[in-house]
Amino acid sequence: MKIKILITGGTIDKVYNDLTGELVFKNTHIVDMLNRARSMTDSISEVLFLKDSLAITKEDRQLILSKCLEANENKIVITHGTDTMVETAQLLGRKVKNKTVILFGAMIPYSVNHSDALFNLGFALSSVQTLSKGVYIAMNGRIFEFDKVIKNKIIGVFE
Repeated sequence: MKIKILITGGTIDKVYNDLTGELVFKNTHIVDMLNRARSMTDSISEVLFLKDSLAITKEDRQLILSKCLEANENKIVITHGTDTMVETAQLLGRKVKNKTVILFGAMIPYSVNHSDALFNLGFALSSVQTLSKGVYIAMNGRIFEFDKVIKNKIIGVFE
């Protein structure tokens, strides 16, 4: 079973810019993360874009949707920023049928110590292999159906 990994950016792929003190995008960390975790899943990754989820447009969401619909694989994992992850999951949940799709991200960039990124990647890869068809969010050891989840921005968790 091959897993398609669609990469869209989010905090998981940000790095600290020493000159400006900001978190910015350079490259995705997903391949490094898969290697570091010694993942044995049969996967293929594709970078769609690297954006903060607050910068994701309607057109970007349509691109994510089209890539899900066009994929030969019926197991799809999507990296996504957490601020608008629910919005993207809801679009996919209404349109993608007969596939298992998991969106995940991180609250702390992979490049920063004590990040939740590596755990969330492993959890998403495990979840996509075991859940029935549908669209889900996998964050911090919990699974949420696309239409039964919100991000509590006060405490920084999905519920």
